[in-house]
Amino acid sequence: MTGPDTPPDGAHHSLPHGSATIAYRHTPGRGPGVVFCSGFMSDMSGTKAVALEDWAKASGHAFTRFDYQGHGLSSGRFIDGTIGQWADDATAVLDRVTGGPQILVGSSMGGWIALLLALRRPERVAGLVGIAPAPDFTEDLMWDLFDEPTRRTILDDGVWMRPSDYGPEPQPITRALIEDGRNHLLLRGPLGLTIPVRLLHGMRDPDVPWRTSLTIADKLTTPDVRITLVKDGDHRLSRPQDIALLCRTVGELAAELTGG
Repeated sequence: MTGPDTPPDGAHHSLPHGSATIAYRHTPGRGPGVVFCSGFMSDMSGTKAVALEDWAKASGHAFTRFDYQGHGLSSGRFIDGTIGQWADDATAVLDRVTGGPQILVGSSMGGWIALLLALRRPERVAGLVGIAPAPDFTEDLMWDLFDEPTRRTILDDGVWMRPSDYGPEPQPITRALIEDGRNHLLLRGPLGLTIPVRLLHGMRDPDVPWRTSLTIADKLTTPDVRITLVKDGDHRLSRPQDIALLCRTVGELAAELTGG
């Protein structure tokens, strides 16, 4: 089942969203569908998103990937983005592009977005898979770890350009990103979800400590939580064996949800 804005299979399309346009790609198929939420400064053309789309096509499941505002093919500037805005983008895609129950797959920041989306739309989200999920990272992995000069730059100038280990372009860390992030923190109390959750995390992740997944599991109220730790895995978990693990995890969850 698909929404009214679904483009032909294989085509990229843009979804009007207020004054913005959200680029997405949807592959029709059976349920539960799969929606991929990418990470901070990543987009829907990433290795995991494309590989999971290939898996979905082969298995016959509906699949949707998209770009947040300021990412990839969507409108807007990255520097203007916030967690709340990107969660709204994901909500618009879920509501208007997909139909029926969905498994959300979130990578890094996408894990935070997926959790927010599951809380917003519990009637639509049947399961969740996190890949090095990073809820609350703007506070716990940014603000709390920044030194005083960096904090002062963010507060006084509104932005600090952080060097990136993943490309030549620095990451603009804005005051708006930090302050808006505080409106969406999830790990300060129980996470009231009843769906099955699967978490994949590399133990050599230099960006999001693997113990974050243990914290998420502890905060989730659902008893159906499983964590897979990859001892030699990094943050991206994009090696062939990592991709195989991801596809197997999503496939097993889909089978459990349909009784297959």
